[in-house]
Amino acid sequence: MKKNMGSLDKGIRIIIAIAIALLYYFNVIEGTLAYVLMVLAIIFLLTSFISFCPLYFPFGWNTCKRK
Repeated sequence: MKKNMGSLDKGIRIIIAIAIALLYYFNVIEGTLAYVLMVLAIIFLLTSFISFCPLYFPFGWNTCKRK
Protein backbone atom coordinates (compact mmCIF):
# COMPACT_ATOMS: atom_id res chain seq x y z
CA MET A 1 0.00 0.00 0.00
CA LYS A 2 1.60 3.22 -1.21
CA LYS A 3 1.16 6.41 0.82
CA ASN A 4 -1.03 9.00 -0.89
CA MET A 5 -1.79 11.51 1.89
CA GLY A 6 0.30 14.52 2.82
CA SER A 7 0.76 15.95 6.29
CA LEU A 8 -1.72 18.81 5.74
CA ASP A 9 -4.38 16.35 4.60
CA LYS A 10 -3.76 14.13 7.63
CA GLY A 11 -3.88 17.11 9.99
CA ILE A 12 -7.20 18.32 8.61
CA ARG A 13 -8.71 14.85 8.95
CA ILE A 14 -7.55 14.55 12.56
CA ILE A 15 -8.98 17.98 13.43
CA ILE A 16 -12.33 17.06 11.84
CA ALA A 17 -12.40 13.75 13.74
CA ILE A 18 -11.69 15.52 17.05
CA ALA A 19 -14.39 18.10 16.31
CA ILE A 20 -16.94 15.34 15.64
CA ALA A 21 -15.95 13.56 18.86
CA LEU A 22 -16.36 16.78 20.84
CA LEU A 23 -19.76 17.47 19.29
CA TYR A 24 -20.85 13.99 20.32
CA TYR A 25 -19.37 14.33 23.81
CA PHE A 26 -21.21 17.61 24.46
CA ASN A 27 -24.48 16.18 23.05
CA VAL A 28 -24.65 18.64 20.17
CA ILE A 29 -25.22 15.74 17.78
CA GLU A 30 -27.26 12.69 18.70
CA GLY A 31 -29.14 9.77 17.24
CA THR A 32 -28.39 8.31 13.83
CA LEU A 33 -26.49 11.39 12.70
CA ALA A 34 -24.10 11.00 15.63
CA TYR A 35 -23.40 7.37 14.79
CA VAL A 36 -22.80 8.10 11.12
CA LEU A 37 -20.46 10.98 11.95
CA MET A 38 -18.59 8.92 14.53
CA VAL A 39 -17.97 6.19 11.93
CA LEU A 40 -16.72 8.88 9.56
CA ALA A 41 -14.43 10.23 12.30
CA ILE A 42 -13.00 6.75 12.93
CA ILE A 43 -12.37 6.30 9.20
CA PHE A 44 -10.65 9.71 9.09
CA LEU A 45 -8.39 8.73 12.00
CA LEU A 46 -7.51 5.34 10.50
CA THR A 47 -6.68 6.78 7.09
CA SER A 48 -4.61 9.51 8.75
CA PHE A 49 -2.54 7.02 10.72
CA ILE A 50 -1.81 4.77 7.74
CA SER A 51 -1.39 7.72 5.31
CA PHE A 52 -3.51 6.00 2.68
CA CYS A 53 -6.98 6.95 1.47
CA PRO A 54 -8.66 4.26 -0.65
CA LEU A 55 -10.87 6.86 -2.34
CA TYR A 56 -7.83 8.73 -3.67
CA PHE A 57 -6.56 5.66 -5.53
CA PRO A 58 -9.27 5.35 -8.27
CA PHE A 59 -9.07 9.08 -9.00
CA GLY A 60 -5.27 9.13 -9.03
CA TRP A 61 -5.07 11.84 -6.35
CA ASN A 62 -1.95 12.15 -4.24
CA THR A 63 -1.40 14.87 -1.62
CA CYS A 64 1.88 13.36 -0.46
CA LYS A 65 5.00 15.27 -1.44
CA ARG A 66 7.03 13.26 -3.90
CA LYS A 67 10.77 12.84 -3.48
